[in-house]
Amino acid sequence: MRDSTPELHGAAVPAAAVAELSARAAGVTIAELHTLDQMHEACRVLDRVWQPDPANPMITAELLRVFSHSGSYVVGAFQDGRMVGACLGLLATSGLHSHIAGVVGGVQGHSIGFALKLHQRAWSLAHGITTVTWTFDPLISRNAYFNLAKLGALPSEYLTDFYGPMNDGINAGTETDRVLVRWELTGDRALRAVAGLPCSVGTVGLDAPGAVVGLDAKPDGHPVVGRRDGDPVLVRIPSDIEALRRTDPAPAREWRYALREVLGGLMAEGSTVTGFTRDGWYVIDRPRIDRTQIDRSKIDRSKIDRRQENQP
Repeated sequence: MRDSTPELHGAAVPAAAVAELSARAAGVTIAELHTLDQMHEACRVLDRVWQPDPANPMITAELLRVFSHSGSYVVGAFQDGRMVGACLGLLATSGLHSHIAGVVGGVQGHSIGFALKLHQRAWSLAHGITTVTWTFDPLISRNAYFNLAKLGALPSEYLTDFYGPMNDGINAGTETDRVLVRWELTGDRALRAVAGLPCSVGTVGLDAPGAVVGLDAKPDGHPVVGRRDGDPVLVRIPSDIEALRRTDPAPAREWRYALREVLGGLMAEGSTVTGFTRDGWYVIDRPRIDRTQIDRSKIDRSKIDRRQENQP
């Protein structure tokens, strides 16, 4: 969403300061990219992360140049003068759609990805944008925690095999289901995240009143579908699906289909994903049913039935 109110532009000033502090803490500087040489370097960074087929790169330098020149978000993260991360966001009807972001191995785990997102937030607010969207693989636990807990984004749509077959080092051999998340940049969840307070739901007790397990792991690591008639519904995913894909592809595919059935099915019914726990559970609130309306409809239906029975 775009907003050009003066209050929003005032909010961009502290956002920029927080983004700068985060970048310093991560040991990087983050800057927009403009030259063709920079675009080529960004492509090399993204290819190092995803390891695509050389004949089918993640994105081309020419396209990055077009996006940058037309006003989209194209940045690099630099460490000692070397680009170690890159991110592309496209202007969209919802505000900004963050299409791709990556940090090279060797510097991962140093909060560079978090610094990139805070820079993206500050950039968006400075441009009158209050909503950022992106997709992620809902089977990758660390990404689910980063997106939902650390950043405070929330899922809005389950997308089945969104990209179709992808022949790269991360997605090859698996269907590309994705979850679309929305990051409301001035909302309470984002403000907590910016303050360093994750939107954590903690370890959910499986015996919590009303809670049911919709998806869990068997002792052998294969998925088992459970119940979806409680509230909340708890949905487990493996701790490291990427390792499982490399070592045992068959159960990894089972997890894809099971999560599609349970998480995708619940979201299609209108259920809301409210968080993700550190130990690998999606927490899902099912839509509330107005029992009064249901009872009233039964009463009205019974009256109609009786009137029909009394007709000559």
